[in-house]
Amino acid sequence: MKNIEADQHHQVIVIGAGPGGICTAVKLREAGIEDFILLEKADGVGGTWWHNRYPGAECDVKSHLYSFSFEIKRDWSRPFAGQAEILEYMQHCAEKYGVLRHCRFGQQVKAARWNEKSARWEVETADARRYTCSFLVSAMGMFNELQWPDFPGVDVFKGTLFHSARWDHAADIRGKRIAVIGSAASAVQFVPEIAPHAARLHLFQRTANWVAPKEDTPYTAEELDHYRSDPDAIHASRRQIYEELNGFILFNNPETQAENEAAGLANIDVVADPELRRKLRPNHPFGCKRPLFSNRYYPVFNLPQVELVTDPIERITETGVMTRDGVEREVDVVVIATGFQVGRYLSAIEVTGRGGQGIEDAWSDGAQAYLGITTHGFPNLFMLYGPNTNNGSILFMLERQVEYLVRKIQHVQAARIDWIDVRADIESGYNADMQRDIRKVEVWKANCGHYYNAASGRMVTQWPHDLNEYTARTGASDEAAYETAVAG
Repeated sequence: MKNIEADQHHQVIVIGAGPGGICTAVKLREAGIEDFILLEKADGVGGTWWHNRYPGAECDVKSHLYSFSFEIKRDWSRPFAGQAEILEYMQHCAEKYGVLRHCRFGQQVKAARWNEKSARWEVETADARRYTCSFLVSAMGMFNELQWPDFPGVDVFKGTLFHSARWDHAADIRGKRIAVIGSAASAVQFVPEIAPHAARLHLFQRTANWVAPKEDTPYTAEELDHYRSDPDAIHASRRQIYEELNGFILFNNPETQAENEAAGLANIDVVADPELRRKLRPNHPFGCKRPLFSNRYYPVFNLPQVELVTDPIERITETGVMTRDGVEREVDVVVIATGFQVGRYLSAIEVTGRGGQGIEDAWSDGAQAYLGITTHGFPNLFMLYGPNTNNGSILFMLERQVEYLVRKIQHVQAARIDWIDVRADIESGYNADMQRDIRKVEVWKANCGHYYNAASGRMVTQWPHDLNEYTARTGASDEAAYETAVAG
């Protein structure tokens, strides 16, 4: 990206048109800022809800709260909405609030470099389009780079193989022998959908997860009429879900923890085979890994065509999956359900800040950012769903982050300065405190193989407090936390 001549300059460029990008666009327009674009690699808005279209995909936060406060939807069909309904909601928001005209679809950002002379970000897409902007917002979040298993053979299998996050809907898997590699969030949702139609399904489980019951009975016509007709009903529901979630995400109440584990174990009890129940029982405390929710997952193991495999995988062969005990299970279809490289965040693209420093170098010890939003050495750069902001309802967290970055943009404009950059000592102190508070969460200390940690051992994904605390921190005045450069 040397000597780049930009095709276009905009005040703000947002990377991604998922929930974070949509929220940013709405709030920028609300603030009177119209000179911005969203660069989105997909052909439409929705982010993770655009890409993750596997059977049974749904949210694990109740939809009355997993929705924007500025666009209340009163007619969610059920407490935990499915992918199609959530995507429709996101598309509705983008259309209603005039976001679509700011979107540039099919443009995957390849690199971004801070130009110290011009005090602008230079952005390049995979198809060689070039832009500059005064402010850069990453709405990429955590779920970008697919996580592929590290055993050999993924490229030699002669049947149908795909990642669950990029489901191959053209593949006819009915009546086929299927291997599912992975048993976490996506598998818990799609396995009950496909297992009844498989000739044989082998589920390869490395670590048993807690799968709690899910209160997800579709709303009745009477309930929907109540939410539509009573202006306070949906807000009361949001408040109740918020309070319940605020207590749940801390994992620090022994009585609540015991209740959660008891509910999870009772959920497993529907499995008829006692040996299977033993293999499905987690050996780590509830909350050590991401808690999962389903009423349909465990009954799958009573189907005669379903096998739970706990022997480690040695490799994928041309015709199936071989475990370390030398057994090869021949299959027609392999579904990889191993999630995402969640700790990469913005480093999934090439980002260069002040002094030519790459963000991967700045994050050599693991991704970190002040308030999870901004990193020293990268001026006028803001991240949504960034390091250590994963907990509770991400849409609630996104709204707080967007409110914060819009205030910062307005401050730069009002103060007639070129840029702001969080001070190194402020960021360092914030993240030291963050890791200290993370170490106080007892359930995260257990050895359960969660995705929360970077290679260094630093926990880079989780927020260790409640939603009220994040609201307070992002709402506080903190101009002294930033270095500034005054316009000449």
